[in-house]
Amino acid sequence: MMQSCSFDRYQVPDDYIPPERDLHLEGVESGGLVAVAMSGGVDSSVVAALLHEKGYKVIGITLQLYDHGKAIQKQKACCAGQDIYDAQKVASQMGFPHYVLNYESIFKQKVIDDFANSYVNGETPVPCIQCNQQVKFKDLLQFAKDLDAKALVTGHYVQRNVYKKENQHFTTLQKAIDHNKDQSYFLFGTTTEELNYLRFPLGIFDSKLETRYHAKRLKLPIASKPDSQDICFVPNGDYRSIVSKIRPEALHPGDIVDMNGTVLGKHEGIINYTIGQRKGLGISAPEPLYVVKIDPTNHNVVVGPKEQLAKKIIYLKDMNWLVSFNIGEIISCQIKIRSSGVEMPATVYVMDQNMAEIHLYEPEYGISRGQACVLYDQSMLLGGGWII
Repeated sequence: MMQSCSFDRYQVPDDYIPPERDLHLEGVESGGLVAVAMSGGVDSSVVAALLHEKGYKVIGITLQLYDHGKAIQKQKACCAGQDIYDAQKVASQMGFPHYVLNYESIFKQKVIDDFANSYVNGETPVPCIQCNQQVKFKDLLQFAKDLDAKALVTGHYVQRNVYKKENQHFTTLQKAIDHNKDQSYFLFGTTTEELNYLRFPLGIFDSKLETRYHAKRLKLPIASKPDSQDICFVPNGDYRSIVSKIRPEALHPGDIVDMNGTVLGKHEGIINYTIGQRKGLGISAPEPLYVVKIDPTNHNVVVGPKEQLAKKIIYLKDMNWLVSFNIGEIISCQIKIRSSGVEMPATVYVMDQNMAEIHLYEPEYGISRGQACVLYDQSMLLGGGWII
């Protein structure tokens, strides 16, 4: 979503010159047909324009995922429409075809409804991962194949590599060169089969400045467009408004209780609380209290001292492995629980192909059901799953 902020921070210094890059797409000959997922932002627009400049036959595809006007209950809201318009302008200027696909129904069912249901169930959802898993790298990927495109290309900052293990080859993901822009966390659910068809040219860029340089050089109309920050369908970060419209029971009042079940206060809906929250509880106590559990069945918010938040063992479901491991195998790696969080050393026990048990060396605080846990071996993505 576009943010109301100054464009100054998005300008490229006149003396900046990026290194020469070979944007050849592995396995796709120059002149081959490629589909580029275009969000209307700078990253995907630059990818499409650069590949067109390099001689690839580019088809731009933009997904209409939601009605922004409905989301904020305004008749003339333009953010989602503006993104589509921006993608069309780039395609028109560069001279390659562009399609808009209406995926609102699929997006609502597989992403927005799941987002709301997770909050009602006391979980902390990560909708951008669900969108990649359930929409972009399934339906959009199939559409690209139906066009006979040789690859589906996106503007994600991540690297695609072939990894060798025991005389077998695996196509896996590696962090972007620019770790500040790395998006591998959001792509842990991408399957090996999907990776065989996907390409991510921006993963080798040193910084976002390099991307904006090409947008300026090519005179793209989105060269100074701000980066997206919010979840696309949650205007101004107000997820409570979205969830309450879809699942009004999230605003069902209930009790705030301590670890023994003693009622300390009342609340106006579990949607207003997250695991680890301290401020805004509306209760008084002799010691600082934190939200340690959300009980959706009884509509209770459970609070306790900070030590109750400490977790050293985490269980994951719906694992997606990008590197093959045997059931019962023990892995030493690093894990990441939040996209902006730090990586933590851990031991992982492969329970089966769908579940894993994580043992942290040091306790972590504020872990919530529904969060993603992503596994790394240094810069290589091993896989990940959902915290239960």
